[in-house]
Amino acid sequence: MESFSLIVAIAIIVAFGTILIAFSTRKKSGKKGKQKGRAQIIKEATRKLSQDPHNPDGLISLGELYFNERAWDKAYPIYETQLNVAPAHKEIDPFKAALRQGICAVKLNKLQDAFRGLSAAYNINPNDYEVNYYLGLACYKNNEFEKATPRFKKVVVLKPDAANINGPLGLSLYKAKHYKESLGYLKKALDENPENKEALFAMADAMNESGYGDKAMKVFLHLRPDPEFGARSCLAAGMFHLKTNQQEKAIQDFEIGLKHQNMTQDVALEIRYRLANAYFSMNAISKGIGVLSEIQAMNPQYKDVPQLLARYQELNQNKNLQVYLMASSSDYVALCRRVVMFFYQKAVAKIVDISVTPECVEILMNVEFVRSEEVHVFRFYRTTGVTSDFNIRDLHAKVSETKADKGVCITAGLFSDEARRYAEGRPIDLIEKEGLVRILKKIEM
Repeated sequence: MESFSLIVAIAIIVAFGTILIAFSTRKKSGKKGKQKGRAQIIKEATRKLSQDPHNPDGLISLGELYFNERAWDKAYPIYETQLNVAPAHKEIDPFKAALRQGICAVKLNKLQDAFRGLSAAYNINPNDYEVNYYLGLACYKNNEFEKATPRFKKVVVLKPDAANINGPLGLSLYKAKHYKESLGYLKKALDENPENKEALFAMADAMNESGYGDKAMKVFLHLRPDPEFGARSCLAAGMFHLKTNQQEKAIQDFEIGLKHQNMTQDVALEIRYRLANAYFSMNAISKGIGVLSEIQAMNPQYKDVPQLLARYQELNQNKNLQVYLMASSSDYVALCRRVVMFFYQKAVAKIVDISVTPECVEILMNVEFVRSEEVHVFRFYRTTGVTSDFNIRDLHAKVSETKADKGVCITAGLFSDEARRYAEGRPIDLIEKEGLVRILKKIEM
């Protein structure tokens, strides 16, 4: 009995093994058949197309094969030909030919060719999901974000459960500067794929532009080390800190940003430009000049860098001019007092009154000369721009009101032609930047 059971068990094992071998052999032969089928399709299509390049059977079978294999570079010329010859061959579906030509062109970044096929497909069926998606994608890749947006929105209507549409739609709205509208789609894109760093940066920047700067900063600081979006995040964080008068934090952001190696030149230049101005705001003029010099080596005409470089190099050589233009109000007024006294080295002068406004500093003087005693009014302007005749008229009115003998107006910039003409023949002396610099060089603070 035991020997009978053993024989049965062996028989079952042998039978099961035979079935496995047969199944494996059939599977392998099936694969070979499939490979032969592909080769046969290519062989027959090639033969037909060698005899007639517009043969519809050859174009259709070969195009179908390559398109399904995602061999875009091979499928593209097939569907390009189909698109051109479709009117003469009823066997070719003009919509399918146009759509697939467009899809292949988008995949290969042949954007202008893509618009030709996709536009033709859109004219045939404007409500097709794929037509709208790929037409939107072509517009997006071509930086036509305002045109991409309605196509992607139509995809959402046609296929609400479409995968991977929230990212392109959110980014199109963001790049078209529709910041608030982009936020919802960008959030959905991140829910679908939390590793989408482009959508994360765009959402942070859109929040910042929409008035949610504090929330955006958390994301920017998180992205600062990122190799792709780190530099731009550092720039955005630094800009936010500058806006909130946190210069030291802004400088830290910009310095971290410059450590990234793979940023575009535009970002590299902008970070340096902002860093230089942050240094200047902290009176670190030598550091700022160094950064401006780096910018000039990269792009000699970037923004107003040549003018800034000339200005701050001059400031770096004249400490009193630094105080006049950049120091606190108390240090600036102290310097104005020294300038006034410089005028009366051979007379007895006394400051009677000092008036400080956001626009200027005004000093009223009593001056005793050898044979006379006079009252003089000084006005100091920190602007490096043009001082108009309005300011000179106002000074002249002050001179008349106080019955002063003379008024002196000093500016770090220039006077307008009207201001110069008004001062002629009146007891008003005008001292522009060049004269001011000469005086400041002679004063020791």
